[in-house]
Amino acid sequence: MRLLERMRKEWFMIGIVLAIAGAKLKPSIGVNGGPLKPEITVSYIAVATIFFNSGLSLKTEELTSALVHIKLHLFIQIFTLAFFPATIWLFLQLLSITPINEWLLKGLQTVGCMPPPVSSAVILTKAVGGNEAAAIFNSAFGSFLGIVITPLLLLLFLGSSSSVPFTSIFSQLFMTVVVPLIIGQIVRRYIKDWLEREKLPLGAVSSSVLLLIIYTTFCDTFSNPSIDLDTVSLVLVLLIIFSVQLSFMLLTFLFSTRNNSGFTPADTVAIIFCSTHKSLTLGIPMLKIVFAGHEHLSLISVPLLIYHPVQILLGSVLVPTIKSWMVSRQKKPLQTREVLATLNNPESVEYLPIPFDHK
Repeated sequence: MRLLERMRKEWFMIGIVLAIAGAKLKPSIGVNGGPLKPEITVSYIAVATIFFNSGLSLKTEELTSALVHIKLHLFIQIFTLAFFPATIWLFLQLLSITPINEWLLKGLQTVGCMPPPVSSAVILTKAVGGNEAAAIFNSAFGSFLGIVITPLLLLLFLGSSSSVPFTSIFSQLFMTVVVPLIIGQIVRRYIKDWLEREKLPLGAVSSSVLLLIIYTTFCDTFSNPSIDLDTVSLVLVLLIIFSVQLSFMLLTFLFSTRNNSGFTPADTVAIIFCSTHKSLTLGIPMLKIVFAGHEHLSLISVPLLIYHPVQILLGSVLVPTIKSWMVSRQKKPLQTREVLATLNNPESVEYLPIPFDHK
């Protein structure tokens, strides 16, 4: 299963490149009013399909066992949806004086506002051997919170910049995000056993629909000759994203391993991945709604499109290192307990005979 998941992610990365290349070659197909009619097929049908699939896939019935660890959940959600976007905003105040494309910088802010992903953080936590139940809970709960909080954060930090009224944005979010998600969860209650038995390719369907959204987004960009993206800005944003990802991973590690933090090494693993990963599957449709009709929507989306593969790449590279650290930390308490048990029960110690020297 892990191999299949890895192959699916690799094909999805290739799909993103092909979708952008296709939009560059023939943008007229995917623009508003074009043959694909994205103002209907994407804005409503595609987005609703993704969140209906999310509702079918979210295993909320498995989350009850993780509910008791409230401190862990609060740490992850506050870091993800409050500390992360606020820190990015402060960082962007410094970057605003640089020649980096302003819409790419706005895109970096949107990355900070996104909820955690449903899959990648869980997969990497499981690969290391961390607290998988906590990772599942926070990925799912963060996704639900993100439906409400992410649009509010986007409007707070960036404003709508959309011709669509504020009330229309949230009514569309409710109809295309909340309602399909709830329906998906209701349907799952009745066909849960069948879903688990048949192993339907729900992830592949969502990925394919997401590629359609990415394609039509870039069709709008390439059909507008006034938009220009310089290579230097793109390279700088890529380096910034790598730096931000590594810095936040280190920060969550330091916070969760300090004295009296109350977190186990397994908890720290879940914290590192869940607090720093951002959802592309939920993020792109939300940007499409909040910034509907905005001529720079595709440029705003670029940092999130970059952040997604970077978090998977860095996470995969760091899995052996984090796993070695976790195993070494788990051994120390075990050795301490063995010493204490020996002191409490000295009769259990086996004494070796000492050879007597007759000389």
